Parts: sequence; C-alpha cells; structure tokens
Amino acid sequence: MTSTEAQTGATSGDSEAPFSPVIVETLLQVFGKAARAHQLYLPNNPVYHRALDQLRAAFVPLWARTDQLLLSVSETELRWEGLAVMHESSKSESLPWLFYKDGVRELTLLPGVEAEELIRLLDLLQRVRRAGPEDDDLLTLMWEQDFLFLHYRAVQLSMDGDVPSPGETPGLEPGAPTQVTVSVDSSGAPESNVVEMKDFDSAVYFLDDKDIEYLRQAMKTEYEQDLRRNIICMLYDLFQTEPAAAARDEVADVLDQLILHLLAAGDFRAVALALREAPIAIEGARDLQAAQRDRLRSVADRLGGPDTLAQLLQSLDDAADPPPQEDLDELFAALHPGALSVVLAWLGKLRSGSLRASLERAATRLAASNTTELVRLIDSANIDIVLEAIRRAGDLKTGAAVPALGKRLGAEDPAIRIAAALALADIGSAGAMQQLERAVEDADREVRIAAVRALGARGHRAALARVNAAIKSKAFREADLTEKMVYFEAYGMLAGGGGVEQLDAVLNARGLFGKREDAETRACAALALGKIGTPAALDALRPAAADKEIMVRNAVAKAMRGSAA
Repeated sequence: MTSTEAQTGATSGDSEAPFSPVIVETLLQVFGKAARAHQLYLPNNPVYHRALDQLRAAFVPLWARTDQLLLSVSETELRWEGLAVMHESSKSESLPWLFYKDGVRELTLLPGVEAEELIRLLDLLQRVRRAGPEDDDLLTLMWEQDFLFLHYRAVQLSMDGDVPSPGETPGLEPGAPTQVTVSVDSSGAPESNVVEMKDFDSAVYFLDDKDIEYLRQAMKTEYEQDLRRNIICMLYDLFQTEPAAAARDEVADVLDQLILHLLAAGDFRAVALALREAPIAIEGARDLQAAQRDRLRSVADRLGGPDTLAQLLQSLDDAADPPPQEDLDELFAALHPGALSVVLAWLGKLRSGSLRASLERAATRLAASNTTELVRLIDSANIDIVLEAIRRAGDLKTGAAVPALGKRLGAEDPAIRIAAALALADIGSAGAMQQLERAVEDADREVRIAAVRALGARGHRAALARVNAAIKSKAFREADLTEKMVYFEAYGMLAGGGGVEQLDAVLNARGLFGKREDAETRACAALALGKIGTPAALDALRPAAADKEIMVRNAVAKAMRGSAA
C-alpha cells in the first residue's frame, strides 16, 4: 500500500464520467451494509457471509469497466469523478467521516482488493469505531497493514484542524506534495491562558448540538436495551442456522448455564423467553438430529424438573421483596406440562399471596393443556397433589377425569372422597352422577351431603331409590338437621309428584298411639313438598300451617312461599 502524507490534490468535477456512476454508488451501498454486518455478526454467521459475498459480487461490473477506482473523501461524502457517490449527513457513524477525521483524503481501489484485503479493511473500520483516546488512528492502522490493492492519500492534520481537502486549495496540482505547516503570529497580543468555546469551533472533533443530542439518544437507547434478551435470541438464531453438531451442542450448553444465571439474578422475563423460544428453535432448525433436539429440549425442561422448580418456588416464597407479579406470570406461563405435579404440590405450601395467585393461574393453564397428566396425578401417592388435581378437574369440568374421580370415592382419606364428590358434582355429566350414586351411603357426612345435593340439583332420578332408602333407614334418625334437609329436598326434586304421598305421611300422619315424627323430620318433609310445588303438594302443606311446633310452622310457611314464587 502506498501513502503520501501531507499531500493535497484537486479532482475536477467537470469531466464526464467514463461510465455510469450507479455502479459505484451500488458498490458503496453494499460496502456500507457489509461494514454493518461485520460490526453486528460473528464471522460464522450466515448473514455475515452473505454480506461479504454481495460485496465481492458488486466489484464484478466495476472491474469490467475500469482497472482502478479513485475516491475523494470529505466529511460527509465520497466523490468519484467529481460526483457524490456516497453521502451520509450524520458524521458520527458515517464511512466518509471515519476516513476524513484521521486525515485520509483519497482512496484508490485496485482489482484484487475484494479477494485479499477487504476483510482486513473492515476489521480496521471496526477497530476505529471502538477506539479510545489512546488507541492508534485509522491512518496508522492502514500503514501497518501495508495494503497492496488499496492505496490512499492523506494529510497531516494541523493544530487548528483547518485542513484543506483535495480540490479546496487553489493552485495545487493533485500530485504535487506540499508541506503543511503551523504558522504563529508573533506580532499579535500575548496569548491568553483562558480557553473559550469559540476556539474549538473549527476543530476536527468538535460536535455541534445535533451531534451531541444524537449521542445522548444513542446512549440512552443502548442502556435501555435488554442485552440478556438479545443474547438469548442470538443463541437460538445460531442454533437454527448453524448445522454443525458441535456448534449446536455448544449453544445448548451456553443456554443451560445462562438460564441458571438468569434465575439466580431474578430475571424471570428472560428465563421465560428462553423457555418459550426453545420449541420454536427446535421446529425451525434445519437438519436437526435427534440428539440435538433432545439436548435443547432438556435445557427447556430443566426449570420444570422437581428439584429446580421446588428450589425456585421456595426461594421466591422466602424472598423479602418478591418480584413483580407480571414477571411471575410470564415465567410460569413458560412452564411445560411436566411441571404440573410440582406446581400442584406447592400450591398449598406457599405463604405469599401474589406467588400463590400466579401459580394458581399456571396450574389451571397446565391442567387444561394436558388432561392426560392431570388424570394421572389424581392417582398420585402425594395427597397434596391429589387434592389439587381433583380440584382442577372439577374447575375445568374435565370429563376424562370421571373414572379416576369415581375410583377416589373409595379412598380411605375422607378429604379425598369429599374433593372427589365435589369435583364430580361440578362436572355434572351423566357419568359423573352415576359415580356419585355410590357416595349416598358413604361413611362420612360431608361426602354424603355433597353427593346427595348434587344428585338432587342435577335431577338424577336413577339415585332416587338410594336416597329414599337412606331416608327410611334407622341410621337416618341420628343425622343432624342439615343432612336431613339435604336428603329430603333431594328426594322431593327427584320424586316429583310421585313423592307427595310419602312426604304427606311424614308431615301429617300419626302413628301408633297418635305419635308423629319428630319436628326436624316433619320440617324437612315440608321443605321437600315445597320443592315439588304441585297443587297436591300444597294441599299436603296446608294442614300443618297451624302446627303447634314452631319449626314445622316456619318450614311450611317457607315451602308455601317458595311454591307461590
């Protein structure tokens, strides 16, 4: 590479261009894109390679018409044959400014530069963009490279920065070297030690208000970026576009460690993004081997593992300053269905209300999306998981869970039988009601009440015989008032008009020696007649309207009001 320091030249803009300037403009546009790709992407990225290939292709029509490309450099433009072939008004990031600020005033490109020296030039531009005050400037770096197919002409910058570019100094020929000197006015007044802003107005590195505001906005935008999310997206992009098995294994390892780091840092939004993007990357990756698919899937499944998720929930519950609920919702929304068992096991243990609310929503979502797993957990050996799974099945009205719930009606633990009865009542299908019939004679009062109340409300007439047998049994006389009311009302709703005669006998008939049923039983019979509400039922209620037992009178009055309504 040749360098002529302290030279200036004039390029005439009046001569006609030897060929269309569009070829040069296109080349410089592609060069700018390649410079940005070199700045943003790693050398193994397909986007980076495409940008270089496009740049090399852009040289083909140029070398078909000329054997060199001579470009003049100004602050905001690159000119060829006096024509502006690249113009970028923003100095801070423009290619012309990168050359101009370090004294480069003319560039000459020769055939072969695209094959041998292009990447080296892009590396230098990247280094200059990141250079600090103590680093070498572009002119020094280009001199060190000793380019063969890239020549340049440069000027030695003066102290005040007022350096003429080629063509700006009258009387100078393009090839005539001239020594640039710094003159001192010895006849003037003594130099002041006070520095004024106007002294810097002509300095090469002085920034105007627009440039300063641009830098402020750029810094603000840079600091507001979520770099962790950007890194995650880049890693998944590499996994999809890089077919090499070693590269994909390395990406999976990095993601595995990154997720643990993000969990420790409390960045749950980034963790949720990593978990959500994993199946998308698996779906979009080309020529993906089974081992690679399983490896990335295991990374996404790590959070749903019993140990990891349990430790996370424990730490969140113990935290003095819990994370925002929006972050928790986003994290739990990314859990895979296999995490349902851990989620259900921890719902009853949490002390934090916001954490429990987020986990409740996650449990409902996971249960709704994986009915098979929900049904399997109903048969779990962990009672906490069983109870939560049964409740979810009832809330979601999961018909597929009816056989498992019916099986749980025979469990030894009354809490499980009660939960199963309530869930079957919520499901309300014919199969669920058929399973509930067995609970009418259950040993636990709460189970019986839940079952009979649901059977009556659903009008499951197949249970009438069981309910009637329970009412007539001797053990029923020992039941409390609430249970009697539930059974009698269910009998009334199931029997309809056919039950009026039996209920009338309980309410009004006298037995041997004129003895009647106890007041509680008669009151319950009155309420059952009110549920029937037919004229015959009302006729059976009227004789007891003035009964001496206040409980009976109140029940009759309530039944008649209900029938009238």
